[in-house]
Amino acid sequence: LAGDLNASASSSPNANQIDSIFLIVISPYLRLLLQVRLFSTQSSSSSNSHLDAGRLAEAEKCESQLHAMIDQVSSQQDKIAALEEMKVRQDEERVQLKILIQDLEKRSLQTLINKNVVPVAAVVIMACNRPDYLQRTVESILKYQKAVASKFPLFISQDGTNGEVKKKALSYTQITFMQHVDLEPVRTERPGENVAYYKIANHYKWALDELFIKHDFRRVIILEDDMEIAPDFFDYFEAAAKLLDTDKSIMAVSSWNDNGQKQFVYDPKALYRSDFFPGLGWMLTKSTWMELSPKWPKAYWDDWVRLKEVHRDRQFIRPEVCRTYNFGEHGSSMGQFFDQYLKPIKLNDAHIDWNSEDLSYLKEVRVINLLSREKVAVSIRARLILVLVTSGQVFDQIWKRRG
Repeated sequence: LAGDLNASASSSPNANQIDSIFLIVISPYLRLLLQVRLFSTQSSSSSNSHLDAGRLAEAEKCESQLHAMIDQVSSQQDKIAALEEMKVRQDEERVQLKILIQDLEKRSLQTLINKNVVPVAAVVIMACNRPDYLQRTVESILKYQKAVASKFPLFISQDGTNGEVKKKALSYTQITFMQHVDLEPVRTERPGENVAYYKIANHYKWALDELFIKHDFRRVIILEDDMEIAPDFFDYFEAAAKLLDTDKSIMAVSSWNDNGQKQFVYDPKALYRSDFFPGLGWMLTKSTWMELSPKWPKAYWDDWVRLKEVHRDRQFIRPEVCRTYNFGEHGSSMGQFFDQYLKPIKLNDAHIDWNSEDLSYLKEVRVINLLSREKVAVSIRARLILVLVTSGQVFDQIWKRRG
């Protein structure tokens, strides 16, 4: 509803207004023309009296037309005044409706959040124009979110004004709906670029600003409207949230593994630190977002996050077996490589009690110590090999001397 209100922003002058303005401008000139013609008629010689009569008739006709035009201008002025009055009323109604929507949104959020429970993270589903995909995603999430609803309040953020998506989103009473409408034309940096990537980046920034700044959540999990989640999705992120809070060398936690095809993954408990940002179901903190938001890119936001100057050598946690499954064969990427890479992804189906799992091995200090021990072990092995090789060379020399 908020988006629809924004979409009905003040309109430009219509055709009637333009006609009226045009008539108002030209009417003095028409009056001057009439006076010139009358003067010309009065100053004609008597020998041309039959011509004077014709000119007089023509002048009277012009005057009649001028009066008709003046009457039309007056009528159009009344219409302009009525339109301006209507616009003022619509603007006032729009302001009141925006206030009402904000109040309803606030009440909805207060209803969803248990004041006695501090949310682990808000969960936002980024949607646009695929109502069937959105329904499949929401049904997958609600299957496991109901038991932890107070810990993970759920939002749908729609980009644009697709009526079916909005209707579907508003049909879920346990979800808070947000709508982003940007009517400004998209200006790509290079000719021929897909404007969808610019719209997506703009939508992400708006939605995360809303959740982190307006609603003041400490963490947010971002999903898209073509994802299903694993049974342990929420337990996984609750356990990983502690790592985010205590280890500043971790930039975000993802539920996705790009190499998570069935033939490559085995251990549902295995988690890894990675220099590569996986995306596709990920969580970040408010402090990280406040760092990223002011410099958020116009397009290709995920590639931007992977830049060294952006992540600044911070790493990302990812599972061996995916906790999200992407079924989006049709979308802004046009289903590129879907059958080859996305369709074979394995979605975890094993029950893991993440609260009882020790994840301290993922902390930076433990990793550095482990790497240091590995470095020492490699050094010892190298020295041992060197000793053995040297001993072998000495033995060969002694053997040769003995002939």
